[in-house]
Amino acid sequence: MTPTIGIIGGSGLYDIPGLAERRWHKVATPWGDPSDEVLEGVLGGNPGGGRCLFLPRHGRGHALSPTDLNYRANIDALKRLGATEVLSLSAVGSLHEALPPGHFVIVDQFIDRSFARAKSFFGKGCVAHVSMAHPVCARLGDALESAAKALGLPVTRGGTYLVMEGPQFSTRAESELYRSWGCAVIGMTNMPEAKLAREAELCYATVAMVTDYDCWHPDHDHVTVEMVVRVLGQNADNARRLVAEAVPALGHERGPCPCGCDRALDHALITAEKARDAGLMKKLDAVAGRVLS
Repeated sequence: MTPTIGIIGGSGLYDIPGLAERRWHKVATPWGDPSDEVLEGVLGGNPGGGRCLFLPRHGRGHALSPTDLNYRANIDALKRLGATEVLSLSAVGSLHEALPPGHFVIVDQFIDRSFARAKSFFGKGCVAHVSMAHPVCARLGDALESAAKALGLPVTRGGTYLVMEGPQFSTRAESELYRSWGCAVIGMTNMPEAKLAREAELCYATVAMVTDYDCWHPDHDHVTVEMVVRVLGQNADNARRLVAEAVPALGHERGPCPCGCDRALDHALITAEKARDAGLMKKLDAVAGRVLS
């Protein structure tokens, strides 16, 4: 299989310069509209080894808040266009002194504290339970770590991302609570994104880009948009360099994912075939077609 790399760009990342054969796709999904059109192109000058799909998570112009994002449509659109893996780039606050603004964290765990979002493609008419014990693909994490180190970017491998609902930033008490839980960074967007990617059998990894210390820090206890935006530009430039380094390396022919991401639905469906809702089955054509056909 020749992979196609889906890239979801967070705050400050609304385009990927340097793509050859650029083409924006307007994608219709049964879950509604994704955040924006999807940019298709080739990175690395190798049409067979660097095809990628870029989706600006908040839309060009940043018109959508974390709660308003249609996470199901975003993942469906990437899968429908042929994505096999997803690199998620997200702006976050730091919960550790050792993770300063400008630092990148290749996340390996999540705590989901969001509460106002549709979190599954499945439900009444077809129930499924996928494993989230290891929510990111270690193979993608390896590639991202190698790319970051090759570029000399400040990077930490491993850490827990606390996903809050937002759009407001944390209270000081919340920030201290999340630190006591051992979380590394805090953001608003990677859940249910990671859960939906797993349901869609997509290999998924997150690069959390630190823009500020969360309000626990005595010198950063009043996080403002201005503070965040100052770091976004630098982070976005480094994120584009990281993508340009990682995508060609990931684009080579490969077999089944050793982490099993591309077979997550093998034993997940629990609803008997004759009891499944025909309308929902139709909506699941892209994300679950492999096991429903």
